[in-house]
Amino acid sequence: MSENWTFVSAQSQLLPGEQTVVWDGDTPILVINWDGQYFAMLDICSHEDFELSAGKFDQTTGEIECVLHGAKFDVKDGDPTCPPAYEPVPKFPVKVDDVGIWTRDDRV
Repeated sequence: MSENWTFVSAQSQLLPGEQTVVWDGDTPILVINWDGQYFAMLDICSHEDFELSAGKFDQTTGEIECVLHGAKFDVKDGDPTCPPAYEPVPKFPVKVDDVGIWTRDDRV
């Protein structure tokens, strides 16, 4: 578990609908700007070991789709919204300050 925050980007560099991946140690974290709110989750599909960042983010539903088998996840809570995924993807905290957007792997 990281106790230090990992810098993502300046707010101006991650516009609504955009996403980016940062690494907290060995952990890839997908950060998404959904209508000015930032969400962070593990960049690995819980159904298959594949990067979620390769998938499409739907700004209407707030879901990211894994391109490997079509599993979708709600970016607010990491919960799967359709098969073949049944397990959630870990979510991570996000903080925003004058410098920019930050996240970290807070799992124990």
